[in-house]
Amino acid sequence: MNAVPMCFRILKSFKAVALVPIALAATVSIAQTQPIVMASTTSTEQSGLFGTLLPAFKQTSGIDIKVVALGTGQAIDMGRRGDADVLFVHDQVAEEKVVAEGFAVKRFPVMYNDFVLVGPAADPAKTKGKDIVEALKKLNAANANFVSRGDKSGTHAAELRYWKNAGVDNPQFANYKACGCGMGPALNIGSSTNAYVLTDRGTWLSFKNRGELAVLVEGDTRLFNQYGVMVVNPARHPQVKLAEAQKFVDWIVSPAGQASIASYRIGGEQLFFPNATK
Repeated sequence: MNAVPMCFRILKSFKAVALVPIALAATVSIAQTQPIVMASTTSTEQSGLFGTLLPAFKQTSGIDIKVVALGTGQAIDMGRRGDADVLFVHDQVAEEKVVAEGFAVKRFPVMYNDFVLVGPAADPAKTKGKDIVEALKKLNAANANFVSRGDKSGTHAAELRYWKNAGVDNPQFANYKACGCGMGPALNIGSSTNAYVLTDRGTWLSFKNRGELAVLVEGDTRLFNQYGVMVVNPARHPQVKLAEAQKFVDWIVSPAGQASIASYRIGGEQLFFPNATK
């Protein structure tokens, strides 16, 4: 009488045991496919570069990346808090500082482009040329319309260095406006108000709403714009996905990653120049 119920009990137990490894495998699979978080400057995201890089990296590694695009200062602060796994930014002084503080493992140079000063094509302040410092002196003297990102980004840090070189420690002329925003929004404000803006060339080349804006100052060696990449230190933040983040760093500085950077162009013009091995 009890033989049939016993069989069912045995079969039920067998099914329960058999499902354990399946459930564990599903858990492992989910863990393996969780994306890593990359805190990055807005210029790499708004220029469209990641549309080329991230699919190429995933094809090689199977790893997804969630990008949080912020000013470099804010991106580095995410790393300090442990809210990101990898940092991709462009303020070498700040990058070296966060490594020295122990919040990032090691900084690797990745690529470069340059900053340019854009402004109304009529150039009422007469800034056109190669000297960024002289251009800013003229903007200050003319009380010209100028839009600053004002967001502690790599571009904002560079702008403040140039103002200091121009003898203006804290630009406060009436038409100097800090938007506290990313590069794309700053350019949109510049376009709508016919103002001067310091921008990285990559974002400028991908920017469509130019209005009357044109490149006025370029070619000054001081406008060089270097990008670096770093893994957030798991000794400070154990939740960091070290293995996956390191795979991205290793790939982006490898010949394959560097070639992917070089291949990204808009209108036939290259936006970023790989220099990880230089």
